Amino acid sequence: MANVILKNISKVFPGNVVAVKDVNLDVKDKEFVVLVGPSGCGKSTTLRMIAGLEEASEGDISIDDKIVNDVPPKDRDIAMVFQNYALYPHMSVYKNMAFGLKLRRYPKAEIDQRVKEAAEILGITELLERKPKALSGGQRQRVAVGRAIVRKPKVFLFDEPLSNLDAKLRVQMRTEISKLHTKLQATMIYVTHDQVEAMTMGDRIVVLKDGLIQQIDEPINLYEKPVNKFVAGFIGSPPMNFFNGRLKRSGDNLIFDEGKIQVKLPDFISKPLESYIDKEIIFGIRPENIYDAQYSHAIKVGAPIKALVEVVEPMGSEIYLYLTTGKSLFTVRLDGHIQTEINTDKELIFDISKAHFFDTTTEETII
Repeated sequence: MANVILKNISKVFPGNVVAVKDVNLDVKDKEFVVLVGPSGCGKSTTLRMIAGLEEASEGDISIDDKIVNDVPPKDRDIAMVFQNYALYPHMSVYKNMAFGLKLRRYPKAEIDQRVKEAAEILGITELLERKPKALSGGQRQRVAVGRAIVRKPKVFLFDEPLSNLDAKLRVQMRTEISKLHTKLQATMIYVTHDQVEAMTMGDRIVVLKDGLIQQIDEPINLYEKPVNKFVAGFIGSPPMNFFNGRLKRSGDNLIFDEGKIQVKLPDFISKPLESYIDKEIIFGIRPENIYDAQYSHAIKVGAPIKALVEVVEPMGSEIYLYLTTGKSLFTVRLDGHIQTEINTDKELIFDISKAHFFDTTTEETII
């Protein structure tokens, strides 16, 4: 396997359309890195430049410590799994998986061994004689992954491979791809717009927006220590709640005043925020860090608020509440057994130890 290094990579399409700008990324050997972001953020373009399917406008791409900018895709020793499977409909599963090796003139015995090994790893041995039309979506995706495995490439590239599957199959397949990474000890770069996929699969996650890298970090750090409002809102489900308001001093206390609700801030939060007194600021808190006032005894640093319940979504073990302060809309995730009615006021407690604060101009994290 190999490392992949992107140094000052940019991609500009005709019409001066900047898809990727000054991307720097070091994917270590055997690492599973996920590129995540909304549609149009440049993640697939970045992957295609690594594969050689797009030419970088600027910068260098290295695979196994060798610059490959001028190396054609077939000679980069990578294997790519696409969203649409890209299987040959007239060929059996066996022939689909063997096709790339046959083109490279591998001996028949080695082709047979590699195909059968990959089929066993993926649990599709009994499907080898079937045609793609006789397979389910999940089975077709396994075949596409198997076709990549038999190549034994230096780097595996996945371009939103689970997007065409239903929710249950997506969960199953992402687990299988994670197990596959552990078994093969391969370098893998995976593109998705689904932050749940990113959080559950990646050793590290690269969050992109408008062609720019926002943050590269381990999943838990992205969740707990986002560098800006975009990352904070993109990572987590349901997403983080944001309240716009003003920071005020009331006696010895610092207060975040949203206009309809006021939140008293403890000393350990107040000190880093002192330069923002009498200024607009963004207060962020995740739905899971807001509690029903009746069940919030364990919270050490809590701020009580009251809001109107507009929508209730039972999710089984959990319940999502959509509320309004009269100025801001926000979401709360509570235990599914808590009884709540719409169009009633709900007393809640913010766990202030889990709160985040952002600059209104730069949207960067203050604390």
